[in-house]
Formats: sequence, C-alpha cells, structure tokens
Amino acid sequence: MRAVAGRRHLLLVVALIPLLVVLALRAWVIEPFTVSSDSMEPTIESGAVVLLYKPSAAAGGIRNGVIVAFTNPIDGRTAIKRVVAGEGQVVAIRDAELYVDGVAIPEPFIDHSRIDATYFGPVEVPAESIFVLGDNRGVSIDSRDFGTVPLTAIQGTLLTGQK
Repeated sequence: MRAVAGRRHLLLVVALIPLLVVLALRAWVIEPFTVSSDSMEPTIESGAVVLLYKPSAAAGGIRNGVIVAFTNPIDGRTAIKRVVAGEGQVVAIRDAELYVDGVAIPEPFIDHSRIDATYFGPVEVPAESIFVLGDNRGVSIDSRDFGTVPLTAIQGTLLTGQK
C-alpha cells in the first residue's frame, strides 16, 4: 500500500515540475503578449502575438530602436512602442523626419508620406527615462502625447516582430 502511495506522490511531483517551470518562465523571463493596437503597424499588426523578454529591462537592454512594453501612463495598460531616445538626448520631428541630437535617424519602417508635415519638439529626455514613438505615427498615442516613460515602467523588450 505504501509503495502505491509513494508512486502516486512521485508521479504528482514529476507532473508538477514542468508546470512550475512554465509558470516561473512566464512570470520572470518570457511572456506572450497579444497586441491590441495598430500603433506599431506595419512592423507589428494588431492581433499579433509577440514575446516579451522581461530581464532586458533590469539588465539595461533598453536602447534606441528596440521595441519595449511598458505601463501606459494614461490608462495603466501595457503598451508597446519603439524607443527613439534615451536619457539626455534631444528628440525632434521635422516634416515627419525623426531627429535625435540634431541627426536625422533613418526609419525605413515608417511611411513618411502618411505623416508629411508633422512637427514636434525639440524635447530633452530626462534622467532615467526614454522617449517612445509608435511606427504608425499618424494614429499612435506615444511620448508626444504623454511625455517620456520612466525606466521603472518598462516591463521588457519584444523578442519578435522587430524590423
């Protein structure tokens, strides 16, 4: 009787280990995320499932050009946008062209004809913050609207969907 109970206990433990590993990975390492906005089109379509890599935020993996997930300061929901500038950099948009520290940044993933005559800034990014923009600039609500994003609001970087 004890042998049968011991085997059942062992089988239960063996079955629970993979479940615990998956839950731990999802909580601290990689989490699937469904995009619910068209603000990153055409790079990431609305409805796409992407992977959020969580350790990158803590490990200093936030750099210009990376797509990040963060807590939106407007509604508290998770948002995804592209980092275009970091601490101390100056951001401006002149006739739909992005400038960081006075240098035009090539953005082949942006349809500039759809946002012609767009102007913004210049704005300096404060300490411990980033400036984010959606790739679909005509519809994106981003740092032009809600300001810079504190590094503490970053949930991670996207592993998929980046061009």
